[in-house]
Amino acid sequence: MLGNFTYCNPTKLYFGKGAIANLKTELEKFGKNVMLVYGGGSIKKNGIYDQVIGILKECGKNVTEDAGVMPNPTTEKLYEGIARARACKADLILAVGGGSVCDYSKAVSASVHCDEDPWEKYFLRFEEPTCKIIPVACVLTMVGTGSEMNGGSVITNHAQKLKIGKVFGEEVFPKFSILDPEYTFTLPRYQMIAGFYDIMSHILEQYFSGTDDNTSDYLSEGLLRSLIHSAPIAVKNPTDYEARSNIMWTATWALNTLVAMGKTTDWEVHMLGQAVGAHTDATHGMTLAAVSMAYYRHILPYGLAKFKRYAINVWGVDPAGKTDEEVANEGLAAMETWMKDLGLVMNLTELGVKEEMLDGLVKSTLVMDGGYKILTPEEIRAIFKESL
Repeated sequence: MLGNFTYCNPTKLYFGKGAIANLKTELEKFGKNVMLVYGGGSIKKNGIYDQVIGILKECGKNVTEDAGVMPNPTTEKLYEGIARARACKADLILAVGGGSVCDYSKAVSASVHCDEDPWEKYFLRFEEPTCKIIPVACVLTMVGTGSEMNGGSVITNHAQKLKIGKVFGEEVFPKFSILDPEYTFTLPRYQMIAGFYDIMSHILEQYFSGTDDNTSDYLSEGLLRSLIHSAPIAVKNPTDYEARSNIMWTATWALNTLVAMGKTTDWEVHMLGQAVGAHTDATHGMTLAAVSMAYYRHILPYGLAKFKRYAINVWGVDPAGKTDEEVANEGLAAMETWMKDLGLVMNLTELGVKEEMLDGLVKSTLVMDGGYKILTPEEIRAIFKESL
């Protein structure tokens, strides 16, 4: 392990059945004014809203609701949330939902007291906050992003055809998060499996980089094996608590910054997928799935040793009598079969992408330099075309 690092994750997690009972204790640590953030209203149908509101009222909080956070939160919604948080003088932003709701809440928290345009400051110039941060907390209802225990925030600007993620520092991490696997049981199948692949992609995009022997990669392999085992069980029986709890915990560890420590990371699949999302508003995890196989086959020759290791250690490929290339490709084939069996979208056409959109997608794709190959615009276009 060759990299130096400082590791700190200040988020407190409450995990398991009935974990919402801990909300009351945590709320006592914050002021009276709470902005409750959620999405399209599914939490009102499954009873989670009533539970949360009941606890907020019991604690005597003044609640302002900020509903309607979309799957790909926009700049327009961000500005709306900032204005609402300022108006209610929010002491705490409580996000109840999945990654989009948590991401959005963090962006609002860092922007309320910011005297600049947050889109330009945070998402274009990637600067750090220099203002007061409003505390954020999360009650998670969907797994995938790991947003409940990190500083990540992804915002879409449709006018500029950009979907960009900003990774804030520990001061923006949720102060606490509540994870009850049963809260994920009512999630529609499409969103569920999209979240599963988002988890896998998070791990892979930290795994497929570097050539040194490091502990982080061993952790990633274990997380991948757990996800590969549990995901089909959850697809077959969405209320299997053991499978859903394992996946929920894997999702948190996949992106709470731990497995990135001491090594380089790639993140180009996310850049490709986010470009697709900026143009189509397609579900995030599905955009990643649709571009992954073309991307990984493209970079395989440049990171052959790691792809061979992946095939053997994660997918159980027997290397006997095979070339390194054969072993590596067998591993990707096993991954592709697993993805198809889950029901993931495997091409961009299903997500609304047409060939005439490719030039625009290339322009919207940020190029990262931490993986095995720094892509040229021509390579990016070829990957998109192969993914149609």
